[in-house]
Formats: sequence, C-alpha cells, structure tokens
Amino acid sequence: MKKRVVILFTCLLVWASSLFAQDVPVGVIVAFKKGNSQGLDRYMGDKIDLIIQDRSSNADKQGAMKEINVFFSTNKVNGFDVNHQGKRDESSFIVGTLKTANGMFRVNCFFRRVQNKYVIHQIRIDKTNE
Repeated sequence: MKKRVVILFTCLLVWASSLFAQDVPVGVIVAFKKGNSQGLDRYMGDKIDLIIQDRSSNADKQGAMKEINVFFSTNKVNGFDVNHQGKRDESSFIVGTLKTANGMFRVNCFFRRVQNKYVIHQIRIDKTNE
C-alpha cells in the first residue's frame, strides 16, 4: 500500500511540474480553436512576423491583431487540432490544422522566451489541399 502511495505521489509531482513548465501556452491553442484573435493578444510579442496565405508582414501587436481578426472573420473557425509541438533552447512551436468554413489551413506558430514566458513572434497560416 505504501509503495502505491509513493508511486502515485511521484506521478502527481511529475505531472504538476510538466504542467507548470509548459512551453506552448494552452490559451493560444484555445484561441485558435475558437477563432478568437483577442485570445491571442496576451501571448503576442511586440513585433510579429505574420504570413497569411502568401501575404507577409512584420507588424506590431495591434496590426497583427487586426490582420488575424480579418482572417478569422472571413474564415469562420470550426476547430483546431495540434499536429506537432516542440521546443529547442529558448524557443518553441506548434503546428496545427485549422478547420474553417472555407477549408483547412495549416498553422505554424513560433514562440520565443522573453522574461521567463513564451511569446508569439511568428504566425504562418497557409491553405491546405486536404
């Protein structure tokens, strides 16, 4: 019985530490699932490289928010699935599929560590043929 309690406690400790050490904020994934540009606001850095269907811009936070809001308003979001995520040194990323009324889009979102938290520095959204 004591052995089970120790194993359970160890598993709980490992799970809690991994939860607090997340490199990709869960709020970003939720914002993509809902098509909520305002939900991305708090995770953006001061400057964002934004590539939406071959239109590229290096925008400040407000400009990027406007462009993403336009994208979400013209492409009603039905869901978002994370296909892959990873971390390397002071950066991390997610690759996912955004399901919209106008088709599927591949989303690449790149983060960098700034003052002990990860912020978005690049978002790329491309139409897929699937």
